[in-house]
Amino acid sequence: MRYLPKSSAERAHMLREIGIGSIDELFAPIPAQFRLIRDLCVPRQMAESEIVDWFRARAAENGDGYDILLGAGAYNHYRPLVIDALISRGEWFTAYTPYQPEIAQGTLQAIFEFQTMICELTGMEVANASMYDGSTGAAEAVMMAMRITGRNSAILARSVHPEYREVIATYAKYQGLPLTEVAFTDNGRVDLAALDAAITPNTACVLIQSPNFFGTIEDVAAIADIAHAKGALLVVSVAEALSLGIVRPPSEADIVTLEAQSFGVPLSYGGPYAGVIATREKFVRQIPGRLVGQTTDRNGKRGFVLTLATREQHIRREKATSNICTNQALVALMTNIYMDVYGREGIKELAQQNLAKAAYARKQFGTKARVLFDGAPRFNEFVLQTSEDAYEISHRLAAKNKIIGGFPLRKFYPELGNAAVWCATELTSRAAIDAAAGEVK
Repeated sequence: MRYLPKSSAERAHMLREIGIGSIDELFAPIPAQFRLIRDLCVPRQMAESEIVDWFRARAAENGDGYDILLGAGAYNHYRPLVIDALISRGEWFTAYTPYQPEIAQGTLQAIFEFQTMICELTGMEVANASMYDGSTGAAEAVMMAMRITGRNSAILARSVHPEYREVIATYAKYQGLPLTEVAFTDNGRVDLAALDAAITPNTACVLIQSPNFFGTIEDVAAIADIAHAKGALLVVSVAEALSLGIVRPPSEADIVTLEAQSFGVPLSYGGPYAGVIATREKFVRQIPGRLVGQTTDRNGKRGFVLTLATREQHIRREKATSNICTNQALVALMTNIYMDVYGREGIKELAQQNLAKAAYARKQFGTKARVLFDGAPRFNEFVLQTSEDAYEISHRLAAKNKIIGGFPLRKFYPELGNAAVWCATELTSRAAIDAAAGEVK
């Protein structure tokens, strides 16, 4: 009954209700040559205890205890145990979405605090209650810039995460939005001269990432000056949220889009994660998703409500800013708890640890191969160009040293040859860095 919820009697009752006598009669309209008339080639049925044992055996075959030097948009940071302890409380699971504020004050307050801390982190004035992830957040930010400016083209830095650019291209294709990519220079940063030449009177925004896909920190102020001088907005995407613990927030931007995975969200094979859009208060009516605000009830007590929800589910389609149908409230709560646990100084100290680990790794790897873009400031990632194929190095490290190596760049940046993006976080040991460097050729 656990796996076959309808009993024989119930199935017979259903057949009688529709006026037929058997399952074969139900499927009679399907031509005989397309019907399976033999038993399925599956193993014999198993008892529940046997099934549990089988899955435990399969789980034991998975790799465990690997050191990770892979970043590229998803980062291996320590998750305080209190996160899972708190999000496992029933209150957070039952409130899918806070439509009824009188029974969802806890969820609404958590979202309000999340928005507040995101604003402090990014230097913006207002933040939404979260998006699906960093890639959809970046795409929605481009669409938002179009609505604000009334223009219908965008410029993307080629140093933006390639998968983010793919998601934006999917959005743009069906919006009729022309996209232009701007190259990076020998220091891994946006080519400012090429950017200046690429902006036209029809450019709604310039989208950059900082730290970018190569780990390099962009000159946000200079890029903002170029964009604003021609009436375009600047959108800054941040894939490594922890960098904002030590890197100056991109306050010159008009819109900041953030992947919050680094703040207490497990890697989980790529998701679910939590994206964020933060912006200026004057653009709040164009922000996608929803916002929670603080108010008082008729007795003067503080309370929280869903203040703005500019999406199709709440307003007329022609006025909606997005078809994003939910926010990642439970995942955003993980981020919320993480920021509360570490606090302002804790996040800063953690960012400094990441910076120091990456500097050590870059030094060790630099004795064996060429570090690209080494003249620009960076956070916890760097690009290493090797004589040996980057995939071969990664396969050998995994098999021999139980180390997950860097992200090979050949697929997205063929001109960089045998290059890979390597990452070091607070969880990366010196022993793992030294072992990995010893295998690099």
